[in-house]
Amino acid sequence: MLNPILILIGLTVAISAYAWSNRELLEAWIMEPYVMARNGQWYRLLTSGFLHADWAHLLFNMFAFYSFSPLVLSTLVQGYGTGAGLALFLGLYLGGIIVSDLPTYFQHRDDRGYRSLGASGGVASVLFASIMLLPVAPKGQGIMIFPIPVPIQPFLFGFLYLAYSYFMGRRRGDNINHDAHFYGALFGVLVIIALVPGVLASFFQQVSAYRF
Repeated sequence: MLNPILILIGLTVAISAYAWSNRELLEAWIMEPYVMARNGQWYRLLTSGFLHADWAHLLFNMFAFYSFSPLVLSTLVQGYGTGAGLALFLGLYLGGIIVSDLPTYFQHRDDRGYRSLGASGGVASVLFASIMLLPVAPKGQGIMIFPIPVPIQPFLFGFLYLAYSYFMGRRRGDNINHDAHFYGALFGVLVIIALVPGVLASFFQQVSAYRF
């Protein structure tokens, strides 16, 4: 069976790289709320997730997606079977891309100059679903954040990530759609709670038992 995670990564890398040399595709697929509000091009909510600004943006998103997807996919497949589990995983990732951009659309639908691209909302959905499933990593393991030299426990990273995204989303001005990160993360948390019975209780049990 082909690995759906690698297929999604391959498609995203190929489309992003191609769009850098094809301005017409970039202009047609990028999220542009002003145009969408007037032409009804809602497909841009999804297609913009397959575009990235540059190699650094692309590689960071795809590395994070590759790192956290296996746990989420395997959990859904074990719970629902191969076909349904894969469909739910795709719904989590692709739905995260779409849902995370909806607040941005409503906020900027009258802004002629606003545009956004990237899979960050979908990646955040998968990342936070993974954190809900495994909030506490084995000793010596965790999530690395540059320039901190030691791994951080997933649940701590999650709290810091949400706080930072919320604060930067209110501040604005750095050309990064922090709102997509924040709402993508919330989408991932809500979806995995709905799909995996007992995950919320397990999360709090693991976190409450953790000792620094």
